[in-house]
Amino acid sequence: MYRIVIYSLLVCFLASFSAPDWGFYGHRKINRMAVFTLPPEMITYFKRHIEYLTEHAVDPDKRRYATKFEAVRHYIDIDHWDVAPFDKVPRLWHDAFMSYAKFHHIKDGDTTTYKWPCNYLDEDIDTLSMACDSSYSFYYNLVHKKYYDDVVVLTSKDVNAYLLPGAKLKGGEVHVEDTFSDYGVLPYHLDQYYQKLVQAFVDRKPKSILRLCAEMGHYIGDAHVPLHTTENYNGQLSNQIGIHGFWESRLPELFADETYDFFVGRAEYVENVKPYFWDVVLASHSHLPEVLAVEKQLSQAFPQDQQYCFEERLEVTIQTQCTDYAAAYHGELDGMVELRMRQAILSIGSIWYSAWIDAGQPDLETLDSPLVSEIQKETEELNKSFKNGNIRGRQHDN
Repeated sequence: MYRIVIYSLLVCFLASFSAPDWGFYGHRKINRMAVFTLPPEMITYFKRHIEYLTEHAVDPDKRRYATKFEAVRHYIDIDHWDVAPFDKVPRLWHDAFMSYAKFHHIKDGDTTTYKWPCNYLDEDIDTLSMACDSSYSFYYNLVHKKYYDDVVVLTSKDVNAYLLPGAKLKGGEVHVEDTFSDYGVLPYHLDQYYQKLVQAFVDRKPKSILRLCAEMGHYIGDAHVPLHTTENYNGQLSNQIGIHGFWESRLPELFADETYDFFVGRAEYVENVKPYFWDVVLASHSHLPEVLAVEKQLSQAFPQDQQYCFEERLEVTIQTQCTDYAAAYHGELDGMVELRMRQAILSIGSIWYSAWIDAGQPDLETLDSPLVSEIQKETEELNKSFKNGNIRGRQHDN
């Protein structure tokens, strides 16, 4: 009896050492290979900095230990909001935020809760008397600048400027509750990052270009993972705990170097990135039923005592899927993981290339290299948070 209890506790403890997202190996490999998709006008500069782009591909994962706002940038639980083809999920960020936000008018100790009037109405909550076409200006003029505050607080006067005549709030203040972001903002974040990358090319700022390219690669890599598009992100809703790390970390680490073809051809110009990012997310989600069903069937057919093994990693004993069990899952998926990694590589290269085109094709060979001292200082600060902290926000892996 005591042995069973001790073994169970040990398994739970060691399971917490699983790797995040594609795994550090996967993200670094994907970013590195994306460099070789670039045209001659870009590849020389990017190859010169390939070690930076490789190593810093994992910075967004490290940042999850430093700020609570980072985790939601890595996923979107699109099936929380709708069913395929997910037409009800707004493709523009301000529409998504405003459609699901709650506005709490607080005055003299009393609170009245409202919603934006144009989408997804809750019959039990009143709606603000606001013109539908005012959502963009309302969000970006009032809410956006306070998005990272613990509480978004507006004055009634601010809100009244956007309300229809005869529907003014009298005194008090309005607290804006974000009910959307916790379920992930990945495609919206990709669009915002893309605009920053274009501007960095325009401004010819090498440090910003390399940082944004490295981190853009990370988020695009995440968008190619089916389990980054669902509320059942770690199999917790289907009794498949741990499938997240199994699919996107364990399988590439075991099989990618020996069997995957990472040379994917030339980067292509993406004319309109907004729908492109959504297409990537929806394509990933289309693989989700197979990801879950194959593992479920395999776990029921494969001997249970041969599914999990113990391995030594960095002088720590961890529990992970046995090689034979992983090989069986990998084989049943019939190339899916390799396909998503290859598509991620091509997608990253294409987005780097498109941002450079949209910026006017600046001559990269005339750019200075970033100061090593500046990069090193930023890296040390990020690594300190990573080593000493806990993930702030949702954890995918345990």
